[in-house]
Amino acid sequence: MSNRPFFGARLEMFVDRRLEAILRSFGWRERIIPYTAYGDTGFARVLGRVVLSPNFAETQLGKAAEEFLRRRGWRNFLTTACVHVRYTITLGDTEVHGHTDRGGYIDHRVRDHGLAGGWSLATVSSEQAADARVPVLVVPPETTVGIVSDIDDTVLSTMLPRPFVAAWNSFIRTEAARQAIPGMAVFYDAVEAAHPGAPVVYLSTGAWNTHGFLTRFMRRHRYPEGPMLLTDWGPTNTGWFRSGQEHKRRSLLQLSVDFPGIRWLLVGDDGQHDPEIYREFAAANPGHVLGIAIRQLSPAEHYLAHGTTEPLLEDESTAPPVPIMRAPDGRGLSQMTRERFGLI
Repeated sequence: MSNRPFFGARLEMFVDRRLEAILRSFGWRERIIPYTAYGDTGFARVLGRVVLSPNFAETQLGKAAEEFLRRRGWRNFLTTACVHVRYTITLGDTEVHGHTDRGGYIDHRVRDHGLAGGWSLATVSSEQAADARVPVLVVPPETTVGIVSDIDDTVLSTMLPRPFVAAWNSFIRTEAARQAIPGMAVFYDAVEAAHPGAPVVYLSTGAWNTHGFLTRFMRRHRYPEGPMLLTDWGPTNTGWFRSGQEHKRRSLLQLSVDFPGIRWLLVGDDGQHDPEIYREFAAANPGHVLGIAIRQLSPAEHYLAHGTTEPLLEDESTAPPVPIMRAPDGRGLSQMTRERFGLI
């Protein structure tokens, strides 16, 4: 049996390499897009991407045009990856080197960085690109509680995954038109007030291309800052499309390995598969889950999400040994979490 990657993955890399070569011949240069990193006092997972930008992007006019265009959703998806480009990461006392993957992505674990808990900055550079500053959340070893939050229809109203609605929201509407879910930022603030230093990790099946928009959205609506674990849409080494559910399952398992002393409050919505994924994880890893909080979508939101006015059926054959809270918004979840279960 062949060990070669799936045809779609090889085709994507072929196209990306040819496009990269053409654009480089026109003078386009490398640019590093930083993604928020996370870790503890022993390691940090540094994330980012190297893409190509035209020469005029560094001029005042180019920066103004980029600022205008990036706030239209479609602009987030027009990027050209730099395939297998060498990069350097400097974090604390450590300097490491590596190469981007076939999508231009950086996902590098830096060990023995010597940093204490709190926010720090890593520097990522390549041969052509200007240095990029990557914010790094270093979680102190004494931390015992954290939040894992879905994004779509949990903190941000997207009405995914209906194709036409998703396309309109993702490619056409301006950033200012996107709406936050009422009370969710207050809910997270309450959890952090009860558990100072609790990290917030945003876990979504959304594309990495939207990281900049999501970061600005979170700040504008006063959500706690935290790393995002997104995905790269497109072919994998085994098929044409990535599995969003498997991305969430793998990410939860990785967080439990990275932070064995933390119990997570898992926050999602009932529009897709969050309840099922969270129940499975809690049943298999009860020591890593503090509770499950599910935002209940309205009948109209359910219809736009999956074509019926009712939530998807859940497999309740395995009851997780943790509290499960359900409410239509953040205020309800906050009240239930506090009054019924005393978690905050």
